[in-house]
Amino acid sequence: MQGFKRYAIYYHPEPSAFADFGKRWLGWDPVAGCDIPHPPYDLPMDQITKTPRKYGFHGTVKPPFRLARGVDIGALHVTAQALMAGLSPVRLEGLKLTRIGGFLALVPEGDTTELRTMAGKVVQALDAFRAPLTDADIARRNPARLTENQLELLHRWGYPYVMDEFRFHLTLTSRVTPELAEQTRALLDQELPELMPRPFKIRSLCLYGEADDGHFHMLHRYPFGG
Repeated sequence: MQGFKRYAIYYHPEPSAFADFGKRWLGWDPVAGCDIPHPPYDLPMDQITKTPRKYGFHGTVKPPFRLARGVDIGALHVTAQALMAGLSPVRLEGLKLTRIGGFLALVPEGDTTELRTMAGKVVQALDAFRAPLTDADIARRNPARLTENQLELLHRWGYPYVMDEFRFHLTLTSRVTPELAEQTRALLDQELPELMPRPFKIRSLCLYGEADDGHFHMLHRYPFGG
Protein backbone atom coordinates (compact mmCIF):
# COMPACT_ATOMS: atom_id res chain seq x y z
CA MET A 1 0.00 0.00 0.00
CA GLN A 2 3.01 2.29 0.11
CA GLY A 3 3.72 4.71 -2.69
CA PHE A 4 0.38 6.53 -2.89
CA LYS A 5 0.16 10.32 -2.57
CA ARG A 6 -3.10 10.41 -0.65
CA TYR A 7 -5.59 8.01 0.86
CA ALA A 8 -9.37 8.15 1.23
CA ILE A 9 -12.31 6.13 2.51
CA TYR A 10 -14.91 5.68 -0.21
CA TYR A 11 -18.10 3.77 -0.73
CA HIS A 12 -17.75 1.55 -3.79
CA PRO A 13 -20.59 -0.76 -4.80
CA GLU A 14 -19.97 -4.42 -4.14
CA PRO A 15 -19.69 -6.58 -7.29
CA SER A 16 -22.96 -6.15 -9.19
CA ALA A 17 -24.43 -4.88 -12.43
CA PHE A 18 -24.59 -1.45 -10.76
CA ALA A 19 -20.85 -1.50 -10.03
CA ASP A 20 -20.09 -2.72 -13.56
CA PHE A 21 -22.13 0.13 -15.02
CA GLY A 22 -20.24 2.69 -12.92
CA LYS A 23 -16.78 1.60 -14.01
CA ARG A 24 -17.79 1.36 -17.68
CA TRP A 25 -19.54 4.72 -17.58
CA LEU A 26 -16.51 6.49 -16.11
CA GLY A 27 -13.94 4.41 -18.00
CA TRP A 28 -11.83 3.54 -14.95
CA ASP A 29 -11.74 0.33 -12.92
CA PRO A 30 -10.27 1.17 -9.50
CA VAL A 31 -10.14 -2.50 -8.49
CA ALA A 32 -8.09 -3.64 -11.50
CA GLY A 33 -6.37 -0.26 -11.72
CA CYS A 34 -6.86 0.25 -15.43
CA ASP A 35 -8.78 2.20 -18.04
CA ILE A 36 -11.70 0.43 -19.70
CA PRO A 37 -13.70 1.42 -22.80
CA HIS A 38 -16.80 3.56 -22.42
CA PRO A 39 -20.05 2.12 -23.74
CA PRO A 40 -20.73 3.20 -27.35
CA TYR A 41 -23.13 5.98 -26.45
CA ASP A 42 -23.77 8.87 -28.81
CA LEU A 43 -22.26 11.33 -26.34
CA PRO A 44 -18.75 12.82 -25.87
CA MET A 45 -17.98 10.41 -23.04
CA ASP A 46 -14.34 11.46 -22.56
CA GLN A 47 -15.49 15.04 -22.06
CA ILE A 48 -18.43 14.16 -19.86
CA THR A 49 -16.44 11.96 -17.49
CA LYS A 50 -13.03 13.68 -17.54
CA THR A 51 -13.09 14.92 -13.93
CA PRO A 52 -14.70 11.99 -12.05
CA ARG A 53 -12.90 9.30 -14.09
CA LYS A 54 -9.71 9.33 -12.03
CA TYR A 55 -11.65 8.67 -8.81
CA GLY A 56 -13.78 5.84 -10.15
CA PHE A 57 -17.42 5.22 -9.28
CA HIS A 58 -17.59 6.09 -5.61
CA GLY A 59 -19.17 8.03 -2.79
CA THR A 60 -16.76 9.95 -0.57
CA VAL A 61 -16.92 9.30 3.17
CA LYS A 62 -13.49 10.46 4.37
CA PRO A 63 -12.05 12.78 1.72
CA PRO A 64 -8.51 12.29 0.35
CA PHE A 65 -5.73 13.14 2.78
CA ARG A 66 -1.96 12.85 3.05
CA LEU A 67 -0.63 10.67 5.82
CA ALA A 68 0.62 12.44 8.91
CA ARG A 69 4.35 12.41 9.52
CA GLY A 70 5.53 9.16 11.07
CA VAL A 71 2.26 7.35 10.42
CA ASP A 72 2.45 3.82 9.08
CA ILE A 73 -0.05 2.95 6.33
CA GLY A 74 -0.38 -0.47 7.92
CA ALA A 75 -1.72 1.16 11.07
CA LEU A 76 -4.32 3.03 9.03
CA HIS A 77 -5.40 -0.27 7.47
CA VAL A 78 -5.71 -2.05 10.82
CA THR A 79 -7.57 0.84 12.41
CA ALA A 80 -9.97 1.20 9.48
CA GLN A 81 -10.66 -2.54 9.47
CA ALA A 82 -11.50 -2.54 13.17
CA LEU A 83 -13.60 0.60 12.83
CA MET A 84 -15.74 -0.81 10.01
CA ALA A 85 -16.20 -4.10 11.87
CA GLY A 86 -17.95 -2.10 14.58
CA LEU A 87 -20.36 -0.34 12.21
CA SER A 88 -23.81 -1.52 11.13
CA PRO A 89 -25.08 -1.48 7.53
CA VAL A 90 -26.85 1.70 6.47
CA ARG A 91 -30.19 1.33 4.70
CA LEU A 92 -31.60 4.05 2.44
CA GLU A 93 -34.71 4.11 0.29
CA GLY A 94 -32.77 4.30 -2.94
CA LEU A 95 -30.84 6.64 -5.21
CA LYS A 96 -31.97 9.32 -7.62
CA LEU A 97 -30.26 11.23 -10.40
CA THR A 98 -29.85 14.95 -9.82
CA ARG A 99 -27.76 17.92 -10.94
CA ILE A 100 -25.39 19.40 -8.37
CA GLY A 101 -23.61 22.62 -9.29
CA GLY A 102 -23.24 21.76 -12.94
CA PHE A 103 -22.58 18.03 -12.72
CA LEU A 104 -24.84 14.98 -12.56
CA ALA A 105 -24.73 12.61 -9.60
CA LEU A 106 -26.71 9.97 -7.78
CA VAL A 107 -27.89 11.05 -4.33
CA PRO A 108 -29.81 9.19 -1.61
CA GLU A 109 -33.58 9.32 -1.32
CA GLY A 110 -35.26 9.67 2.05
CA ASP A 111 -33.81 10.26 5.50
CA THR A 112 -30.00 10.36 5.51
CA THR A 113 -29.47 10.81 9.25
CA GLU A 114 -28.05 7.31 9.71
CA LEU A 115 -25.70 7.81 6.77
CA ARG A 116 -24.43 11.17 8.05
CA THR A 117 -23.86 9.69 11.50
CA MET A 118 -21.83 6.81 10.06
CA ALA A 119 -19.75 9.13 7.88
CA GLY A 120 -19.04 11.44 10.81
CA LYS A 121 -17.75 8.51 12.88
CA VAL A 122 -15.36 7.52 10.11
CA VAL A 123 -14.07 11.06 9.59
CA GLN A 124 -13.45 11.52 13.31
CA ALA A 125 -11.99 8.09 14.05
CA LEU A 126 -9.38 8.25 11.28
CA ASP A 127 -8.45 11.91 11.59
CA ALA A 128 -5.26 11.17 13.54
CA PHE A 129 -3.82 9.68 10.35
CA ARG A 130 -4.33 12.90 8.36
CA ALA A 131 -1.49 15.35 7.84
CA PRO A 132 -2.37 18.98 8.63
CA LEU A 133 -3.46 21.12 5.71
CA THR A 134 -0.90 23.39 4.12
CA ASP A 135 -1.65 26.97 3.15
CA ALA A 136 -1.88 25.79 -0.46
CA ASP A 137 -4.41 23.12 0.54
CA ILE A 138 -6.60 25.74 2.19
CA ALA A 139 -6.28 28.14 -0.74
CA ARG A 140 -7.46 25.43 -3.16
CA ARG A 141 -10.73 25.25 -1.26
CA ASN A 142 -11.39 28.93 -2.06
CA PRO A 143 -12.12 29.81 1.60
CA ALA A 144 -13.65 33.18 0.69
CA ARG A 145 -16.60 31.31 -0.84
CA LEU A 146 -17.16 29.02 2.15
CA THR A 147 -19.66 29.68 4.90
CA GLU A 148 -18.36 30.22 8.43
CA ASN A 149 -19.37 26.66 9.34
CA GLN A 150 -17.68 25.18 6.27
CA LEU A 151 -14.51 27.12 7.02
CA GLU A 152 -14.47 25.78 10.57
CA LEU A 153 -14.91 22.23 9.26
CA LEU A 154 -12.08 22.75 6.77
CA HIS A 155 -9.67 23.73 9.52
CA ARG A 156 -10.87 21.08 11.97
CA TRP A 157 -11.31 18.06 9.69
CA GLY A 158 -9.42 19.00 6.52
CA TYR A 159 -12.53 19.33 4.33
CA PRO A 160 -15.49 21.74 4.36
CA TYR A 161 -18.22 19.23 3.46
CA VAL A 162 -18.19 16.78 6.34
CA MET A 163 -20.27 16.31 9.50
CA ASP A 164 -23.42 18.46 9.24
CA GLU A 165 -22.35 19.66 5.76
CA PHE A 166 -21.96 16.10 4.44
CA ARG A 167 -23.92 15.33 1.28
CA PHE A 168 -23.35 11.81 -0.02
CA HIS A 169 -23.26 11.50 -3.81
CA LEU A 170 -21.87 9.31 -6.58
CA THR A 171 -20.59 11.61 -9.30
CA LEU A 172 -21.30 10.66 -12.90
CA THR A 173 -20.13 13.67 -14.92
CA SER A 174 -17.81 16.64 -14.99
CA ARG A 175 -19.38 20.09 -15.02
CA VAL A 176 -21.23 20.22 -18.32
CA THR A 177 -23.39 22.71 -20.17
CA PRO A 178 -27.13 22.63 -19.51
CA GLU A 179 -27.72 21.22 -22.99
CA LEU A 180 -25.22 18.39 -22.55
CA ALA A 181 -26.53 17.74 -19.05
CA GLU A 182 -30.03 17.22 -20.42
CA GLN A 183 -28.79 14.87 -23.14
CA THR A 184 -26.84 12.89 -20.56
CA ARG A 185 -29.75 12.80 -18.13
CA ALA A 186 -32.05 11.47 -20.86
CA LEU A 187 -29.65 8.60 -21.50
CA LEU A 188 -29.11 7.85 -17.82
CA ASP A 189 -32.85 7.89 -17.19
CA GLN A 190 -33.05 4.99 -19.62
CA GLU A 191 -30.01 3.09 -18.35
CA LEU A 192 -30.13 3.41 -14.58
CA PRO A 193 -33.60 2.45 -13.28
CA GLU A 194 -33.05 -1.29 -13.69
CA LEU A 195 -29.55 -1.11 -12.19
CA MET A 196 -29.92 1.06 -9.10
CA PRO A 197 -30.49 -0.97 -5.93
CA ARG A 198 -33.70 -0.34 -4.01
CA PRO A 199 -33.40 -0.20 -1.09
CA PHE A 200 -29.85 1.08 -1.27
CA LYS A 201 -27.64 -0.48 1.42
CA ILE A 202 -24.10 0.40 2.40
CA ARG A 203 -22.54 -2.73 3.87
CA SER A 204 -18.85 -1.86 3.50
CA LEU A 205 -16.40 0.93 2.83
CA CYS A 206 -13.09 0.87 0.98
CA LEU A 207 -9.59 2.25 1.43
CA TYR A 208 -8.36 3.99 -1.72
CA GLY A 209 -4.94 5.31 -2.66
CA GLU A 210 -4.11 8.05 -5.17
CA ALA A 211 -1.26 7.19 -7.54
CA ASP A 212 1.17 9.71 -8.97
CA ASP A 213 -0.95 10.06 -12.11
CA GLY A 214 -3.97 11.14 -10.03
CA HIS A 215 -5.95 7.93 -10.46
CA PHE A 216 -7.42 6.31 -7.37
CA HIS A 217 -7.02 2.58 -6.71
CA MET A 218 -9.05 0.43 -4.34
CA LEU A 219 -6.71 -1.14 -1.80
CA HIS A 220 -9.06 -2.85 0.68
CA ARG A 221 -12.74 -3.42 1.24
CA TYR A 222 -13.91 -3.39 4.86
CA PRO A 223 -17.23 -5.15 5.54
CA PHE A 224 -19.39 -3.71 8.30
CA GLY A 225 -19.73 -6.13 11.16
CA GLY A 226 -22.65 -4.72 13.12
